[in-house]
Amino acid sequence: MLSSCPLRAKDLRAYRSWCIVPSGKNVAAERPAKVGIMMRNWIVAILAWGCMVAPAQAQSEDWKQLFDGKDLVGWKHVGPGEMTVEDGLIQTHGGMGLLYWTGGKLGNCVIRVVFKMRDHNDNSGVYIRIPVEPREAWMPVHYGYEVQIDNEAGGEDEYHITGMLYSLTKPLARTGKPGPEWNTMEITLRGPRTTVVLNGTKVADYKEGDPVPPRKFDFEPERGPRPNQGYIGLQNHSDKDVVFFKEVAVKMLNH
Repeated sequence: MLSSCPLRAKDLRAYRSWCIVPSGKNVAAERPAKVGIMMRNWIVAILAWGCMVAPAQAQSEDWKQLFDGKDLVGWKHVGPGEMTVEDGLIQTHGGMGLLYWTGGKLGNCVIRVVFKMRDHNDNSGVYIRIPVEPREAWMPVHYGYEVQIDNEAGGEDEYHITGMLYSLTKPLARTGKPGPEWNTMEITLRGPRTTVVLNGTKVADYKEGDPVPPRKFDFEPERGPRPNQGYIGLQNHSDKDVVFFKEVAVKMLNH
């Protein structure tokens, strides 16, 4: 509603300057009826403009883009394989390796990752809560969490599919889209709690200390607590798995 959009000071100044002609005569004094209508229309137009623009500005300011679509400045790769930027997308090559954001630890935030698989199904992941800067690719597996990207998890159970804290959480829903469709994953870190929303549906909700299944394979993470804040990263899994990332963004939470 218009009443919920305040008239900003700079808009009011612009309005007042518009009411004065170059000669210095006040138009409103000479033509009160006509100018009164024009003033009313002008104020309504400004208020309507403010209602439309302010939410868009707030939304763009909330999200910080960690990938600019041009290069990997601010990111560092460790382990086998590599990541490249092609046609505005991060592309995985070989593995297993990790591309992590060097800008510091993240906690109490929402991490948004937009990705797609090259084939019907490919393997990758988003790492969170990594306690220290990685020097190789396996430390984040055992001391952080991997939010899995793999819709089918061949030979493994549902604890290993897209959106799960790898081998730790059971899916609340299965909403992963096959390649080459785009997927949007939002990972919320709020203190010791991690929730994952995949394509608009919550698929995982985990809090430190919740029961988890026993470790079955040596490539599964060690069980144990993770920090409330940590580094984040993207996994390049193998030569046969190719995943593209279009967006990696973060929005800090105030509470």
